[in-house]
Amino acid sequence: MQPHRHAVCWNGSVLLRSVGREGRRLPCYACCRPQTSWGRQSAQPAPSRAFPSSVLLLPLTGWLELQTKQKSSCAALRLDGIIFGVVLIFVDITLVIVDLAISDKEKSIRETLEGISLAIALFFLVDVLLRVFVEGMVIVLRALRIIILIRIFRLASQKKQLEKVTRRMVSENKRRYTKDGFDLDLTYVTDRIIAMSFPSSGKQSFYRNPIKEVARFLDTKHKDHYTIYNLCSEKGYDPVYFHYRVERVFIDDHNVPSLEDMLKFTANVREWMKKDEKNIIAIHCKGGKGRTGTMVCTWLIDSDQFESAKSRYVGYYEILKNKYNLKLPPERQLKIKNIKIYSINGNGSDLKVQIIVKKKIVFHCVCASQENCRVRTLMALTEDLPKGYDDCPFFFWFNTSFIENNRLYLPRSELDNPHKSKMWKIYRETFAVELNFVEP
Repeated sequence: MQPHRHAVCWNGSVLLRSVGREGRRLPCYACCRPQTSWGRQSAQPAPSRAFPSSVLLLPLTGWLELQTKQKSSCAALRLDGIIFGVVLIFVDITLVIVDLAISDKEKSIRETLEGISLAIALFFLVDVLLRVFVEGMVIVLRALRIIILIRIFRLASQKKQLEKVTRRMVSENKRRYTKDGFDLDLTYVTDRIIAMSFPSSGKQSFYRNPIKEVARFLDTKHKDHYTIYNLCSEKGYDPVYFHYRVERVFIDDHNVPSLEDMLKFTANVREWMKKDEKNIIAIHCKGGKGRTGTMVCTWLIDSDQFESAKSRYVGYYEILKNKYNLKLPPERQLKIKNIKIYSINGNGSDLKVQIIVKKKIVFHCVCASQENCRVRTLMALTEDLPKGYDDCPFFFWFNTSFIENNRLYLPRSELDNPHKSKMWKIYRETFAVELNFVEP
């Protein structure tokens, strides 16, 4: 006689006694017993079928424990998810209240709040889609889910608003053009000079100027009357967007143009501007600040819109124009006698010096080991120097043709990195670099 075993019932219930002689299925005590006086069960017993050999047979207690653990685990996960979702809903409601409370002048705060609100809505969108995938469309019909979906689709329609927030964060405190349906990191320096950041495509267009929007702006405002000057040596783009009216000036990031590049640039702009009074130029580098500002100021000096330059390097172009008739000055060879650094923060032992001529390193020294140099004094102050761009605490450029009295003195305001106000705790007002030269 075959012993009785516990197994899973055909309808999912647990059998108290399920398998009899000859392996045939017997009525389940839990769900297949004959109709009782309460009339809850069918009068006909379940049909008899052979028990499949592939059915997993488990002890009753083990099966119940497994089911209980699974249900407890799922319940805990669902509870955590519900709590997290409720918290996000309250946060979203709070953001809406704050958004309604702030004034219309606080556009940057409002755009930030809407960006956070959109991120919350996207979380719920993913949550709903996953639930629909797992549980079916019935889950969507729940009242709370419908409310969340309405909120999601309303905020999803504000995708452009999130892009605006990101672009404003990247452009920081620069002026933006926000008229006539445009919102671009772009500004008119004069009626005929536009300064802007890099026209981007792909992922970068999410936080920088989308190239198609820049093209639409220029074609709308200055159709057939604009030329773009790309100052980035590191990257370009398809000139077809701008009808092939793109000129390249190859300047490395965080660097200055050569005197030759400045002369070629102004000559090209001068020729373009003379062709038509409606012609304008749009100048950009990556962020639309350093290289762009240098070349904009260079053209302002060339076109007599300004007579003098506050920037030392733009002042070099002023000398070329007024003294050398827009020609390169005579070359002058000088030998560096010494370099003095005033009010440096740190002991100076971690400094290295590189001298670069026409993008090639011609001299290198290490102060700590006094390699290729001799250090007279090591200042015993407090902090080490912070490393800025290209792992360099500070850097500067000069042209030997403009050195007077064999001495070049550069205050903090003329040194890259120390000139920034956020660095003034490290580089004090008296911080400066002095170079002394001798004739070779």
